[in-house]
Amino acid sequence: MMKHTLKTLSLFGIFLLSTVASTAQCAMCRAVIESEVAENGAQVSAGINNGILYLMGFPYLLIFGFLAYVFKDQIKEKFLKKGVA
Repeated sequence: MMKHTLKTLSLFGIFLLSTVASTAQCAMCRAVIESEVAENGAQVSAGINNGILYLMGFPYLLIFGFLAYVFKDQIKEKFLKKGVA
């Protein structure tokens, strides 16, 4: 069981570390904000900031869900030993 968990976590770690750097979205957001500053700069930048926060939350939810799935048996055993469940 522990070997499987270690192997899964190692594979997940390698996956996270092997990303390709991309700055295309940042340049696009910057161009939109700079072009809209004259008209509704505050509204556009607030909308883009909210969108960035919205998109940023899902990877964290996916990682949390993955880790909960991987460690669910260990979590159950820990609570059963304490007599919680």
